[in-house]
Amino acid sequence: MERDHYSLIIVGDELSPIRRLDVPKPKVRRILQGAVLGAVVLLAGMVDYVRLRIEHLELDDLRVQSAEQRARLENFDEVLAGVQSRLEQLGEFERKVRIIANLPGSAGTGGEDVVEVTPRIAEDPEGPRGGAELPLEVDAEGAAEVPIPPQAAFQAGSAAAAEVLRSQAQHLEQLASVRVGSLEELIVQLEGKRDRLESSPSIWPAEGWLTSRFGMRVSPFTGRRQFHAGLDIAGAPGTDIVAPARGRVSFAGKRGPLGNSLTIDHGYGVRTLYGHAKDLRVKRGDQVERGQLIATLGNSGRSTGPHLHYVVEVEGKAKNPLDYIFD
Repeated sequence: MERDHYSLIIVGDELSPIRRLDVPKPKVRRILQGAVLGAVVLLAGMVDYVRLRIEHLELDDLRVQSAEQRARLENFDEVLAGVQSRLEQLGEFERKVRIIANLPGSAGTGGEDVVEVTPRIAEDPEGPRGGAELPLEVDAEGAAEVPIPPQAAFQAGSAAAAEVLRSQAQHLEQLASVRVGSLEELIVQLEGKRDRLESSPSIWPAEGWLTSRFGMRVSPFTGRRQFHAGLDIAGAPGTDIVAPARGRVSFAGKRGPLGNSLTIDHGYGVRTLYGHAKDLRVKRGDQVERGQLIATLGNSGRSTGPHLHYVVEVEGKAKNPLDYIFD
């Protein structure tokens, strides 16, 4: 007859009694089944742990690659922005050259459209005479160009960012091609214009702060809107006023509300006027060169404080002096 249990005989030393332990077969089977199930669960857990570790390492690697790609894209975007800025500066430079050389293709700005700027000298007294950089974005036809939104595409992922940057690069390539062609044409047209350029105002006449621009403004004396025909550059009394170009002094003396003032005839229908000076250092009939001291900044005439009132006239009509300042 088949036994329904297993007998386990335990033998100690020769003095200990023999022990017998009966274990039912169903219990042994349950123990074995539990051991096998535990081993399977442990093995499955180990496999799953290894898999998760591998996936975690791959995810870390992907994150590193994504960060590197994003950094490269952002760096490329900065480079493109720099190129676009330089092209815009070239476009503004060309525009001003065409204005002062009276070449076709120029387009002046003035009045309410002028951006108020501060000469760089106000920020760095040891540096060169201040100038203005007017942002001008143009397309192939010379019309205003809507700037490409910076950084926005990076929120949509690398693929979208790369597409935007590709579009930017194509746009800049086209703009650069147009700009190169236009500058080559400008060089040809400038041949024989050297005397005119040397006689055209192109630098800041004084160091200081641009406090009032060309165009409509509220008069500080009447409180009414009126046209301001020049630039007001405020500064310390006695600050040098220099000639912005070669010319001949056609007037030097007192002139009504302008106080001590000068007028320089640069030829080609161009004149520059300087008002509210403290001292005049040249007289009528003197020939002056670009950068030569002609007066000192003051508060003469009807004035609210020490400043230079600077006017550029072409054929008797006031023009925006910012169009004639390069530095």
